Amino acid sequence: MKRTLLLTGGSGVIGRAMLDAMAEDFDIVCLRGRRPIDDPRVGEFAGDFSHPTLGLPAAEYAGLVDRVDVVLHGAAVTKWSVDPEQLRAVNVQGPAAMLRVAADAGAPLYYLSTAFVARQAPSDERFAGLAAYLESKTEAEELVRAGTVPAVIVRPSVVTGDSRDGRMAAFQGLHRMLGSAIRGDLPVVPGEIGSLVDTVPLDIVVDAVGKLIRERVTQGEYWLTAGDQALTFTDIAEVCEDVSRLAWIGATRPRFMPFESVDRLLMPLLDDLISDGRRQMFTDFLESVWVFQSSDAMPSDLDRLGFGSRASRAALIEALRRSLIYWAQVKKLLPAQTPLVESAV
Repeated sequence: MKRTLLLTGGSGVIGRAMLDAMAEDFDIVCLRGRRPIDDPRVGEFAGDFSHPTLGLPAAEYAGLVDRVDVVLHGAAVTKWSVDPEQLRAVNVQGPAAMLRVAADAGAPLYYLSTAFVARQAPSDERFAGLAAYLESKTEAEELVRAGTVPAVIVRPSVVTGDSRDGRMAAFQGLHRMLGSAIRGDLPVVPGEIGSLVDTVPLDIVVDAVGKLIRERVTQGEYWLTAGDQALTFTDIAEVCEDVSRLAWIGATRPRFMPFESVDRLLMPLLDDLISDGRRQMFTDFLESVWVFQSSDAMPSDLDRLGFGSRASRAALIEALRRSLIYWAQVKKLLPAQTPLVESAV
């Protein structure tokens, strides 16, 4: 008999992939927000984290927790432009609510956090969104650790597309930045060439979370990161250059400048020379790459989980290349039949 998995965040990048990975082995019920999951393989209902029974009538809530065996909480606000109070309301209230649901169901909770809780939140007021996001995830982890429910905290890094074909349900901020480099719209990258850009393919994250759930691991904290195999800005630039050549754009590789030099020297000089939109783009890029301004490797548990060989530096370079080729195909810069196997990197 299949166990029942209650999933939040089913419309997100990781959530969509988790549905594909788990639907055969589990009966899945999705708590969603405004956006329908619209997947015939799962049941779904619109829920409210602020309500003691998730917005359901008491009898329906009782029926839900009676059948739930596993809770996987992946719902979160990840857009840093959202009002910090609204962001915190979802990112902290959500885990608190799902802890309560897991307790009522007598089920373990698997909480998807972020690897970037390892970075100290920035104090610069321009990056208030990023700071609020990191602080909300840190606070949520503290709630989970303090709870009495058997719980696993999973910390994925920045997710790129599936390592086999580059696919993912939606593109991340990293794709926006690297897409600008491919198009030749990003002349300067704020970062040292040796700084580590920690990314992990979507399928590795999904397989690792699935393994923890299937093997009934009900405690511990797991870093799903590239660790000491993480790519550098130089590696990233070479992949972008390769994809740009494939697309017959041939963009010049961006120049690297220390973060502080771009922030304190270059940006003020550009104030009168570029449009408000382009200036905002650079500010957004500064916020996006803030978490990558370090040559120190993050902790990683992929090796002990059995996924180390799939997250070697060479494998991560190829996975990023495939992810960017898929991005270029979606953006109509490359034909759908572009080969993925032979790498020029």
